[in-house]
Amino acid sequence: MVIDTLEHLEDYVSLNPLFKDVVDFLKHNDLKSLSEGKHEIKGGDLFVNVTTVKGKEPADAVLEYHKKMIDIQIPLSASETYGYSPLADLPEAEFNVENDMAKVPGIPAQSYVTCTPDMFVIFFPQDAHAPCISMESELRKVIFKVKA
Repeated sequence: MVIDTLEHLEDYVSLNPLFKDVVDFLKHNDLKSLSEGKHEIKGGDLFVNVTTVKGKEPADAVLEYHKKMIDIQIPLSASETYGYSPLADLPEAEFNVENDMAKVPGIPAQSYVTCTPDMFVIFFPQDAHAPCISMESELRKVIFKVKA
């Protein structure tokens, strides 16, 4: 997991060749003006989902993880807190291959980090995360999905 301010995202392009395309997309697009839904950048290898979610209490947020994709999550409208646990510390869960996701309900995250709208968090396949924790009733955010 990586958490930092958006101004430093370019410092992480060496971690994945597609991260440079994320940086370029951010330089040429205003995230706040993007319409809701999926926006393809490089087909199935790199796309961004713009979504509005309901804010959750930490106890209601469920840990999830992905095997094929890396998440770069950026809150737009308000701060968002994410639960985090190393995947290696969790029991095996039923994995939905089509959606590239497994959920691990009933287990609290080991730690929590909070991003303001000028920040991002990167979750790699080894990072289980519980998103959408917010004091706000609704939260607009973007999630870049990057092929691992």
